[in-house]
Amino acid sequence: MDNYHLVRPEHLNHHGTLFGGQLLSWVDECAWMAAASEFPGYSFVTRAMDKIEFNHPVNNGSILRFNSTIKKVGKSSITYLVEVLEGNQKQGNETLAFSTTVTFVSVDSNGNKREIISIC
Repeated sequence: MDNYHLVRPEHLNHHGTLFGGQLLSWVDECAWMAAASEFPGYSFVTRAMDKIEFNHPVNNGSILRFNSTIKKVGKSSITYLVEVLEGNQKQGNETLAFSTTVTFVSVDSNGNKREIISIC
């Protein structure tokens, strides 16, 4: 599943580039939207993010594409690979700015783990 975000001035750090915490928030949100869309009727909470390593600074005005794909489905968890690609409008290509895996746990209304029965 693809989602997009435009980097605006309110997303920047004191160096004038994208604040890492903002990017992590977007990654979590985009992966959650993929899980919610692909597994309707389930509630998910974030369990973990894998390695956090920023490949290069992202500037104001950049258009980021977040590609979330299923990597693993467990008994009550699901893991997504999220790749963040920065579009270059002048050259017409994309550069990998960041990638990680995000693991969610399916929970019931009381916050207890809930088994994932089928992929929808």
